[in-house]
Amino acid sequence: MKRCGLLLVILMIIPSMASAWWNADWGYKKKITLDTQKLKQDGATVPASAFALIRLHTGNFAYFADLADKGKDIRILAADEQTPLKFYIEKLDVINEMALIWVKLPADEAAAEEPFIWLYYGNPEAVDAQDAAGAYDVNQVLSYQFGNGGVKDMTAYGNNPSEVTSTIGEGGLIAEAAVFNGSQIIHVPATPSLQMSPQSGWTVSTWLKIDKAQTNSVIFQRSGPADKVDLSILGETLYVEVEAGTKQEIKAPTPLTLGAWHYVAVTANSGALELYVDGVSAGSLGVATRELTSNMTIGADETGARGFTGLLDDFSVYKTALDANAIKFDALMQGPSSTALTYGDDSTPDSEGGGESLIMGSIKNVTPDGWVIIGILGVMFVISWMVMIVKAIVLNRVHNQNKKFEQAYGQLGAQDIAKLNKEDDEGDEDFDESPLLLSFTQTHGAFPGSSIYRIYHIGVEEMNRRLKKVEESAGSRQVLSPQAMNAVRATMDATLTRELQKLNSQMVLLTIAISGGPFLGLLGTVIGVMITFAAIAVSGEVNVNAIAPGIAGALTATVAGLIVAIPCLFGYNYLGGRIKEITADMHVFIDEFVAKLTEEHT
Repeated sequence: MKRCGLLLVILMIIPSMASAWWNADWGYKKKITLDTQKLKQDGATVPASAFALIRLHTGNFAYFADLADKGKDIRILAADEQTPLKFYIEKLDVINEMALIWVKLPADEAAAEEPFIWLYYGNPEAVDAQDAAGAYDVNQVLSYQFGNGGVKDMTAYGNNPSEVTSTIGEGGLIAEAAVFNGSQIIHVPATPSLQMSPQSGWTVSTWLKIDKAQTNSVIFQRSGPADKVDLSILGETLYVEVEAGTKQEIKAPTPLTLGAWHYVAVTANSGALELYVDGVSAGSLGVATRELTSNMTIGADETGARGFTGLLDDFSVYKTALDANAIKFDALMQGPSSTALTYGDDSTPDSEGGGESLIMGSIKNVTPDGWVIIGILGVMFVISWMVMIVKAIVLNRVHNQNKKFEQAYGQLGAQDIAKLNKEDDEGDEDFDESPLLLSFTQTHGAFPGSSIYRIYHIGVEEMNRRLKKVEESAGSRQVLSPQAMNAVRATMDATLTRELQKLNSQMVLLTIAISGGPFLGLLGTVIGVMITFAAIAVSGEVNVNAIAPGIAGALTATVAGLIVAIPCLFGYNYLGGRIKEITADMHVFIDEFVAKLTEEHT
């Protein structure tokens, strides 16, 4: 980078460059966007801490065959394509082409205008990066997904059941589900992490599906020294019962739909207990439960009676009371007809230029000899641009000052010129006071950048010297010979030549860049091609893949030479035109000035 300086900076900003590819070892990526507008229409926003469920299938994912064994190459990254996100795969079925992946969204996702994440895959040599325990929020103390591993807590707390008589069956909402036949139960022992306190609040949630009316079946039950909480179904009506001296209950106003999945959640804090069905509040009680410290039962009560018949999926317990928005978001994100996520097309580094562009790929194949040439061209590039910028500023200043001087000079009238021939009878006015000759000679600071003024000033000085010699001859008039006028013109022409030398100074550097840049680039290309073919001759491998990188790298030197020469060509022609314009103005002024003097003094 240092050796080619500004050249590489320009190459890096060429529009063909694409966004950075996270890791060149991964062959594919997919953009997954949270549809915040759809969520807003459904009455939810992205919580500060949220889980996203990525559902891949043939409709949105076409490269199941390119996934590594058990999806060990899957990586989830934040929008910056730099920050890895915690995730785990609940199910991956390459044959049937479907995958279910849980991802912990970044904390700042809620504030993003268009929240999205990246799914990378396609690296058979990758190691498994799943982290189920790290993916869960610290406040979630239990999560049963009922997958192939059976009933197992996926969180870091490890609150596994002590007894499981339910079975695992197909047809779950997310993957597999726990199947209850009315006489089965899951016992979860009490642990310190599972303490459900009204001070910190708690939440129990699950997806459930029933195919027939229930006979007062228990979904979840837990008690404490003086309290007991049941989440149950009577017929097709869901209700929560709290027993704290007296019994109180919340009944859902709408019966559950048979054969359909419903998201159910119960939250409690120090002042109220609330029931949610499908993300919507179904009622609340202004009662505070006390500590729930007993074993927890799922699918039946503590005695094994009041058994539930149906399916449960994604059973979770939180040690905080989730707010209504978080519950609504989970219902929308995990639901059977979820549209909270939109899936972009699968792309590769070649298809979108990710990771590095073709130009950068060519630069990487430049040989050391080529870098020397490009380094020289980089120096020429910087110098030539400095010359063009400085020269443009100088020429613009000279042009403006010349116009200013010509405007002031044009204001001298005929009466001023006539004074050149006046006799100084009283001795208090002589040629030194001639407006034509001395109108500007005493105000040099008024035209500091004018080349015409400098020519004028030299002409005035030369004219004054010759008029003084004539005036010293007694009785002579201020008349000069043609030879004297030619001498004045010669002096002014000499000054013009020196001014032209100043204007054209350093322009040779641009001609060198114009003619030499492409040839230096060609030299780098020829050397690179020679090295490429020499390497092929040594290795004996002749194919396009072996030749193309070297040739592309060699041609980079020619591109660098053209990048130097082309701007210099345009700049040289522009600056040359400005110099010709200023030169013409100087010639015209000399002709007019000498003509006026000749008319008055010959």
